[in-house]
Amino acid sequence: MSFNTFGHMFRVTTWGESHGPAIGCTVDGCPPGIALTEGDIQPWLDRRKPGQSKFTTQRKEPDEVRILSGVFEGRTTGTPIQLMIENTDQRSKDYGDIAQAFRPGHADITYHQKYGLRDYRGGGRSSARETAARVAAGGVARAVLAALVPGLTITGYMVQMGAHAIDRSRFDAAQIAENPFWCPDAVMADQWASCLDDLRLSHNSVGAVIEVIATGVPPGLGAPLYAKLDSDLAAAMMSINAVKAVEIGDGMAAATLTGVDNADEIRMGSNGPEFLSNHAGGILGGISTGQPVICRFAVKPTSSILTPRQTVNAAGEEIDLITKGRHDPCVGIRAVPVGEAMMACVLLDHLLLDRGQTGGLRGQIG
Repeated sequence: MSFNTFGHMFRVTTWGESHGPAIGCTVDGCPPGIALTEGDIQPWLDRRKPGQSKFTTQRKEPDEVRILSGVFEGRTTGTPIQLMIENTDQRSKDYGDIAQAFRPGHADITYHQKYGLRDYRGGGRSSARETAARVAAGGVARAVLAALVPGLTITGYMVQMGAHAIDRSRFDAAQIAENPFWCPDAVMADQWASCLDDLRLSHNSVGAVIEVIATGVPPGLGAPLYAKLDSDLAAAMMSINAVKAVEIGDGMAAATLTGVDNADEIRMGSNGPEFLSNHAGGILGGISTGQPVICRFAVKPTSSILTPRQTVNAAGEEIDLITKGRHDPCVGIRAVPVGEAMMACVLLDHLLLDRGQTGGLRGQIG
């Protein structure tokens, strides 16, 4: 299969299958001399790993990362960094019933139509298990960003589950780590817990919307046309399993505004130009403005559910299928650290591109 690599200067190639012996990634383009150990990467993987609450899949994977190359005496060498995460809790027998059947909502049927065969054990490369490798790569990107742009922070959180969205007047960043949904609204987190309990008992699932915000992003990242920061962010987020829509800034809501309402007005502050609003999500003309970069993505409901669904098998026979196994009733929950990782990788990639083209120089204003 082709196209397992993303990025321009900071390039990440992921490998492995959900039920193979291991998954991992090769990170190329990392600057040399950056302090990096497995301990710098592991905390991010711990946030994504399965089985941490009743609201996620009960597959038990420690997701312990090993650095196989590219680091010497605790610092990056500038050569490819190979990261490996062993799979330890595969239950391939759960997928025996779908070896010759196509799960509705999954990539099974398109894989078969394209390649003529597929790894039916958990979806192979199409499994969300692959995202652990992305989070590991994101850990490397965060370490580099911390060294090059110390004030930059990346925070993800869930803003909607099904039809139930947070009340932004109750937004409390301190609540994000206090509930299993990465929710900044404690009241809504309680409502989501009740809603998801009912869905689990009825053998159903639900979608979600995740927001990722990066603050301290320097101005000047991105390019006007074919390497826009927002287009690369959109592509990165859309590449995450089960993501069906991406927004930057106000996104689709911008279509409801007038030009007067939408324009982010500018005044001179003590340290240079200051924007009076951020409808653009920190990006204008494909280039970062220095404001917070804001991205949202919508994750569809988990397709693997215990409710019978109509489908066909490889022989073309019409059947009803129940998808057994251990699955997330809301896969959007564990997509939060994945979205953060993709934001980190894209921002670092564009930071390195900018350094290569401009040396980090900026046009002076005032």
